[in-house]
Amino acid sequence: MKPTFPFTAILGQDSVKLALLLNTIEPNIGGLLILGTRGTGKSTTVRAIKELLPDIKDFINPYPKHKINQRTKHTEGTRTSVRSMPMVELPLGATEEHICGTLNIEKAFTKGVTELKPGILAKAHMGFLYVDEINLLEDNLIDVLLDAAASGWNTIERDGISMRHPAKFVLIGSGNPEERDLRPQFADRFGMCAEPLGPENSDMRTKMLLQCLQFDKNPHLFRKGYVSLQRDLRSKILKAIHRLPKVIINSVQQRIICDVCSKLCLHGVRGDIAVARASRAHAAFEGRIQVLLKDIDAVIGMCLCHRLTHEIRDIEVSSQMVKNVFWETVSSL
Repeated sequence: MKPTFPFTAILGQDSVKLALLLNTIEPNIGGLLILGTRGTGKSTTVRAIKELLPDIKDFINPYPKHKINQRTKHTEGTRTSVRSMPMVELPLGATEEHICGTLNIEKAFTKGVTELKPGILAKAHMGFLYVDEINLLEDNLIDVLLDAAASGWNTIERDGISMRHPAKFVLIGSGNPEERDLRPQFADRFGMCAEPLGPENSDMRTKMLLQCLQFDKNPHLFRKGYVSLQRDLRSKILKAIHRLPKVIINSVQQRIICDVCSKLCLHGVRGDIAVARASRAHAAFEGRIQVLLKDIDAVIGMCLCHRLTHEIRDIEVSSQMVKNVFWETVSSL
Protein backbone atom coordinates (compact mmCIF):
# COMPACT_ATOMS: atom_id res chain seq x y z
CA MET A 1 0.00 0.00 0.00
CA LYS A 2 1.38 3.39 -1.04
CA PRO A 3 2.28 5.68 1.89
CA THR A 4 -0.06 8.61 2.53
CA PHE A 5 1.02 12.14 1.75
CA PRO A 6 1.40 13.94 5.13
CA PHE A 7 -1.45 16.28 6.05
CA THR A 8 0.97 18.92 7.35
CA ALA A 9 2.88 18.88 4.06
CA ILE A 10 -0.11 19.92 1.96
CA LEU A 11 0.33 23.49 0.72
CA GLY A 12 -2.64 25.83 0.53
CA GLN A 13 -6.12 24.31 0.98
CA ASP A 14 -6.44 26.15 4.28
CA SER A 15 -10.25 26.10 4.34
CA VAL A 16 -10.50 22.39 3.48
CA LYS A 17 -7.88 21.42 6.07
CA LEU A 18 -9.51 23.54 8.77
CA ALA A 19 -12.95 22.07 8.05
CA LEU A 20 -11.55 18.54 8.27
CA LEU A 21 -9.85 19.30 11.58
CA LEU A 22 -13.01 20.84 13.06
CA ASN A 23 -15.12 17.85 12.03
CA THR A 24 -12.55 15.61 13.71
CA ILE A 25 -12.83 17.62 16.93
CA GLU A 26 -16.64 17.94 16.79
CA PRO A 27 -18.24 15.18 14.66
CA ASN A 28 -21.70 16.68 15.30
CA ILE A 29 -20.97 19.61 12.98
CA GLY A 30 -22.53 17.53 10.23
CA GLY A 31 -19.77 16.56 7.84
CA LEU A 32 -18.03 18.35 5.00
CA LEU A 33 -18.77 18.92 1.32
CA ILE A 34 -15.70 19.71 -0.80
CA LEU A 35 -16.48 21.20 -4.20
CA GLY A 36 -13.66 22.05 -6.59
CA THR A 37 -12.33 21.55 -10.08
CA ARG A 38 -10.27 18.50 -10.99
CA GLY A 39 -6.66 18.27 -9.84
CA THR A 40 -7.00 20.53 -6.79
CA GLY A 41 -6.08 17.84 -4.25
CA LYS A 42 -9.51 17.06 -2.83
CA SER A 43 -8.93 13.33 -2.36
CA THR A 44 -5.31 13.73 -1.27
CA THR A 45 -6.28 16.14 1.51
CA VAL A 46 -9.12 13.97 2.80
CA ARG A 47 -7.06 10.78 2.83
CA ALA A 48 -4.22 12.57 4.62
CA ILE A 49 -6.37 13.29 7.69
CA LYS A 50 -6.52 9.58 8.54
CA GLU A 51 -3.15 9.59 10.32
CA LEU A 52 -4.34 12.37 12.63
CA LEU A 53 -7.60 10.77 13.71
CA PRO A 54 -7.82 9.92 17.42
CA ASP A 55 -8.17 6.44 18.89
CA ILE A 56 -11.67 5.40 19.96
CA LYS A 57 -13.29 2.88 22.26
CA ASP A 58 -15.57 0.47 20.44
CA PHE A 59 -17.41 -2.78 21.04
CA ILE A 60 -15.39 -5.91 20.27
CA ASN A 61 -18.46 -7.72 18.94
CA PRO A 62 -20.98 -5.09 17.80
CA TYR A 63 -23.02 -7.40 15.56
CA PRO A 64 -24.22 -10.44 17.56
CA LYS A 65 -27.00 -12.78 16.41
CA HIS A 66 -30.58 -12.01 17.41
CA LYS A 67 -33.81 -13.97 17.65
CA ILE A 68 -36.35 -13.03 14.99
CA ASN A 69 -38.92 -11.84 17.55
CA GLN A 70 -36.45 -9.17 18.70
CA ARG A 71 -37.47 -7.29 15.62
CA THR A 72 -35.84 -3.90 15.98
CA LYS A 73 -33.50 -4.38 18.90
CA HIS A 74 -30.24 -2.59 18.21
CA THR A 75 -26.94 -4.41 18.36
CA GLU A 76 -24.71 -3.98 21.38
CA GLY A 77 -21.41 -5.58 22.28
CA THR A 78 -20.40 -6.64 25.74
CA ARG A 79 -16.73 -5.61 25.80
CA THR A 80 -14.82 -2.65 24.49
CA SER A 81 -11.42 -2.22 22.90
CA VAL A 82 -9.34 0.74 21.73
CA ARG A 83 -8.76 1.08 18.01
CA SER A 84 -7.92 3.73 15.45
CA MET A 85 -10.83 5.80 14.20
CA PRO A 86 -11.73 4.29 10.80
CA MET A 87 -11.55 6.15 7.50
CA VAL A 88 -13.70 4.24 5.02
CA GLU A 89 -13.92 5.14 1.35
CA LEU A 90 -17.03 4.35 -0.67
CA PRO A 91 -15.93 2.32 -3.71
CA LEU A 92 -17.13 3.16 -7.20
CA GLY A 93 -20.21 1.24 -8.21
CA ALA A 94 -21.32 0.51 -4.65
CA THR A 95 -24.94 -0.60 -4.34
CA GLU A 96 -27.42 0.05 -1.54
CA GLU A 97 -26.79 -3.50 -0.25
CA HIS A 98 -23.03 -2.83 -0.15
CA ILE A 99 -23.63 0.39 1.76
CA CYS A 100 -26.26 -0.79 4.25
CA GLY A 101 -25.37 -4.47 4.57
CA THR A 102 -27.82 -7.34 4.38
CA LEU A 103 -29.44 -10.01 6.50
CA ASN A 104 -28.72 -13.73 6.26
CA ILE A 105 -32.26 -14.83 5.40
CA GLU A 106 -31.35 -18.53 5.16
CA LYS A 107 -30.25 -18.63 8.81
CA ALA A 108 -33.25 -16.55 9.81
CA PHE A 109 -35.70 -19.14 8.48
CA THR A 110 -33.76 -22.30 9.30
CA LYS A 111 -32.26 -21.40 12.71
CA GLY A 112 -34.49 -18.58 13.93
CA VAL A 113 -31.77 -15.94 14.27
CA THR A 114 -31.15 -12.75 12.35
CA GLU A 115 -27.52 -12.35 11.40
CA LEU A 116 -26.15 -9.16 9.95
CA LYS A 117 -23.67 -9.11 7.10
CA PRO A 118 -22.15 -5.67 7.78
CA GLY A 119 -21.95 -3.11 4.99
CA ILE A 120 -19.92 0.05 4.53
CA LEU A 121 -21.97 1.99 7.10
CA ALA A 122 -21.06 -0.55 9.78
CA LYS A 123 -17.37 -0.30 8.89
CA ALA A 124 -17.50 3.50 9.09
CA HIS A 125 -19.14 3.54 12.54
CA MET A 126 -17.43 6.06 14.84
CA GLY A 127 -15.18 7.22 12.02
CA PHE A 128 -15.10 9.00 8.67
CA LEU A 129 -16.90 7.91 5.50
CA TYR A 130 -15.45 9.49 2.37
CA VAL A 131 -17.42 9.62 -0.88
CA ASP A 132 -15.50 10.92 -3.90
CA GLU A 133 -17.57 12.31 -6.77
CA ILE A 134 -20.61 12.40 -4.50
CA ASN A 135 -22.40 14.65 -6.99
CA LEU A 136 -22.38 11.75 -9.49
CA LEU A 137 -23.85 9.28 -7.00
CA GLU A 138 -27.46 8.17 -7.48
CA ASP A 139 -29.91 10.24 -5.44
CA ASN A 140 -31.29 7.26 -3.53
CA LEU A 141 -27.79 6.32 -2.34
CA ILE A 142 -27.05 9.90 -1.25
CA ASP A 143 -30.33 9.79 0.69
CA VAL A 144 -29.24 6.60 2.48
CA LEU A 145 -25.88 8.08 3.44
CA LEU A 146 -27.30 11.39 4.66
CA ASP A 147 -30.11 9.74 6.63
CA ALA A 148 -27.69 7.42 8.41
CA ALA A 149 -25.22 10.24 9.08
CA ALA A 150 -27.98 12.42 10.58
CA SER A 151 -29.68 9.73 12.70
CA GLY A 152 -26.63 7.68 13.69
CA TRP A 153 -28.51 4.45 12.87
CA ASN A 154 -28.78 2.10 9.91
CA THR A 155 -31.93 0.01 9.51
CA ILE A 156 -32.01 -3.07 7.28
CA GLU A 157 -35.30 -4.65 6.27
CA ARG A 158 -35.77 -7.74 4.17
CA ASP A 159 -38.67 -10.19 3.76
CA GLY A 160 -40.46 -8.94 6.85
CA ILE A 161 -37.34 -9.05 9.05
CA SER A 162 -35.86 -5.84 10.43
CA MET A 163 -32.59 -5.08 12.18
CA ARG A 164 -30.78 -1.87 13.06
CA HIS A 165 -27.29 -1.03 14.22
CA PRO A 166 -25.38 2.14 15.21
CA ALA A 167 -23.86 4.02 12.28
CA LYS A 168 -22.40 7.23 13.67
CA PHE A 169 -19.88 8.69 11.26
CA VAL A 170 -18.67 11.93 9.72
CA LEU A 171 -19.67 12.08 6.05
CA ILE A 172 -17.10 13.72 3.77
CA GLY A 173 -18.13 14.23 0.15
CA SER A 174 -16.14 15.71 -2.69
CA GLY A 175 -16.96 16.49 -6.28
CA ASN A 176 -16.45 18.66 -9.32
CA PRO A 177 -19.51 20.90 -9.81
CA GLU A 178 -18.57 21.34 -13.47
CA GLU A 179 -19.60 17.72 -14.06
CA ARG A 180 -22.91 17.88 -12.20
CA ASP A 181 -24.41 20.04 -9.46
CA LEU A 182 -25.37 18.45 -6.18
CA ARG A 183 -29.06 19.00 -5.52
CA PRO A 184 -29.61 21.87 -3.01
CA GLN A 185 -31.57 19.71 -0.55
CA PHE A 186 -28.58 17.36 -0.35
CA ALA A 187 -25.98 20.12 -0.06
CA ASP A 188 -27.92 21.76 2.79
CA ARG A 189 -27.56 18.62 4.91
CA PHE A 190 -23.78 18.94 5.08
CA GLY A 191 -22.55 20.96 8.03
CA MET A 192 -19.74 22.68 6.14
CA CYS A 193 -18.64 23.29 2.57
CA ALA A 194 -15.20 24.27 1.31
CA GLU A 195 -13.57 24.87 -2.04
CA PRO A 196 -9.99 23.71 -2.63
CA LEU A 197 -8.11 26.31 -4.63
CA GLY A 198 -5.31 25.80 -7.09
CA PRO A 199 -1.84 27.33 -6.60
CA GLU A 200 -1.95 31.10 -6.13
CA ASN A 201 1.18 31.85 -8.15
CA SER A 202 4.21 30.31 -9.84
CA ASP A 203 6.16 30.10 -6.58
CA MET A 204 3.43 28.03 -4.93
CA ARG A 205 3.13 25.85 -8.04
CA THR A 206 6.89 25.27 -8.02
CA LYS A 207 6.86 24.23 -4.34
CA MET A 208 4.01 21.80 -5.00
CA LEU A 209 5.86 20.27 -7.92
CA LEU A 210 9.04 19.84 -5.87
CA GLN A 211 7.09 18.16 -3.06
CA CYS A 212 5.44 15.72 -5.46
CA LEU A 213 8.74 14.78 -7.06
CA GLN A 214 10.39 14.23 -3.67
CA PHE A 215 7.47 12.16 -2.43
CA ASP A 216 7.45 10.03 -5.60
CA LYS A 217 11.20 9.41 -5.37
CA ASN A 218 11.27 8.36 -1.73
CA PRO A 219 7.95 8.64 0.15
CA HIS A 220 9.36 7.22 3.39
CA LEU A 221 12.20 9.76 3.50
CA PHE A 222 9.79 12.56 2.61
CA ARG A 223 7.41 11.55 5.41
CA LYS A 224 10.24 11.55 7.97
CA GLY A 225 10.57 15.28 7.50
CA TYR A 226 7.02 15.77 8.79
CA VAL A 227 6.94 13.34 11.72
CA SER A 228 7.28 16.10 14.30
CA LEU A 229 4.65 18.33 12.68
CA GLN A 230 2.23 15.43 12.36
CA ARG A 231 2.72 14.44 16.00
CA ASP A 232 2.25 18.01 17.23
CA LEU A 233 -0.93 18.52 15.21
CA ARG A 234 -2.43 15.23 16.40
CA SER A 235 -1.64 16.21 19.98
CA LYS A 236 -3.37 19.56 19.41
CA ILE A 237 -6.45 17.76 18.08
CA LEU A 238 -6.62 15.44 21.09
CA LYS A 239 -6.35 18.38 23.50
CA ALA A 240 -9.10 20.20 21.60
CA ILE A 241 -11.41 17.18 21.83
CA HIS A 242 -10.98 17.05 25.61
CA ARG A 243 -11.41 20.85 25.88
CA LEU A 244 -14.56 21.03 23.72
CA PRO A 245 -17.17 20.21 26.42
CA LYS A 246 -15.97 23.24 28.42
CA VAL A 247 -16.21 25.72 25.54
CA ILE A 248 -18.91 28.39 25.94
CA ILE A 249 -20.68 30.39 23.23
CA ASN A 250 -22.57 33.25 24.89
CA SER A 251 -26.10 34.46 24.21
CA VAL A 252 -24.98 37.55 22.27
CA GLN A 253 -22.91 35.43 19.90
CA GLN A 254 -25.80 33.03 19.46
CA ARG A 255 -28.08 35.95 18.57
CA ILE A 256 -25.55 37.26 16.04
CA ILE A 257 -25.46 33.87 14.31
CA CYS A 258 -29.26 33.72 14.15
CA ASP A 259 -29.49 37.31 12.87
CA VAL A 260 -27.04 36.53 10.06
CA CYS A 261 -29.01 33.45 9.03
CA SER A 262 -32.23 35.47 9.07
CA LYS A 263 -30.72 38.22 6.92
CA LEU A 264 -29.57 35.59 4.42
CA CYS A 265 -33.13 34.17 4.32
CA LEU A 266 -31.96 30.65 5.08
CA HIS A 267 -34.60 27.95 5.44
CA GLY A 268 -34.50 25.91 8.64
CA VAL A 269 -31.91 26.10 11.41
CA ARG A 270 -29.28 23.65 10.19
CA GLY A 271 -26.97 26.52 9.33
CA ASP A 272 -27.35 28.18 12.73
CA ILE A 273 -26.53 24.93 14.52
CA ALA A 274 -23.55 24.17 12.29
CA VAL A 275 -22.04 27.63 12.87
CA ALA A 276 -22.41 27.35 16.65
CA ARG A 277 -20.86 23.88 16.78
CA ALA A 278 -18.02 24.75 14.41
CA SER A 279 -17.27 27.97 16.35
CA ARG A 280 -16.94 26.01 19.59
CA ALA A 281 -14.66 23.48 17.87
CA HIS A 282 -12.50 26.31 16.49
CA ALA A 283 -12.16 27.88 19.94
CA ALA A 284 -11.19 24.50 21.39
CA PHE A 285 -8.62 24.02 18.63
CA GLU A 286 -7.14 27.43 19.41
CA GLY A 287 -6.83 26.50 23.09
CA ARG A 288 -9.70 28.56 24.51
CA ILE A 289 -12.89 27.76 26.41
CA GLN A 290 -14.71 30.93 25.31
CA VAL A 291 -15.83 31.52 21.73
CA LEU A 292 -14.65 34.82 20.26
CA LEU A 293 -15.95 36.68 17.21
CA LYS A 294 -12.89 35.56 15.27
CA ASP A 295 -13.92 31.93 15.83
CA ILE A 296 -17.31 32.61 14.27
CA ASP A 297 -15.67 34.54 11.42
CA ALA A 298 -13.37 31.58 10.70
CA VAL A 299 -16.25 29.15 10.16
CA ILE A 300 -19.45 31.02 9.29
CA GLY A 301 -18.63 31.25 5.58
CA MET A 302 -18.01 27.51 5.28
CA CYS A 303 -21.13 26.68 7.28
CA LEU A 304 -23.52 28.87 5.27
CA CYS A 305 -22.10 29.42 1.77
CA HIS A 306 -23.69 26.27 0.28
CA ARG A 307 -27.13 27.14 1.64
CA LEU A 308 -27.58 30.47 -0.16
CA THR A 309 -28.74 29.67 -3.69
CA HIS A 310 -29.42 26.80 -6.06
CA GLU A 311 -26.10 27.49 -7.78
CA ILE A 312 -23.26 26.52 -5.43
CA ARG A 313 -20.29 26.82 -7.76
CA ASP A 314 -18.91 30.12 -6.43
CA ILE A 315 -18.14 28.86 -2.95
CA GLU A 316 -15.47 31.46 -2.19
CA VAL A 317 -17.65 34.34 -3.37
CA SER A 318 -20.62 33.09 -1.33
CA SER A 319 -18.40 32.57 1.71
CA GLN A 320 -17.07 36.12 1.56
CA MET A 321 -20.60 37.47 1.20
CA VAL A 322 -21.63 35.62 4.35
CA LYS A 323 -18.66 37.07 6.24
CA ASN A 324 -19.60 40.58 5.11
CA VAL A 325 -23.12 40.13 6.45
CA PHE A 326 -21.66 38.77 9.70
CA TRP A 327 -19.47 41.81 10.35
CA GLU A 328 -22.25 44.19 9.33
CA THR A 329 -24.44 42.49 11.94
CA VAL A 330 -21.70 42.77 14.58
CA SER A 331 -21.11 46.48 13.85
CA SER A 332 -24.84 47.21 14.16
CA LEU A 333 -24.98 46.01 17.78
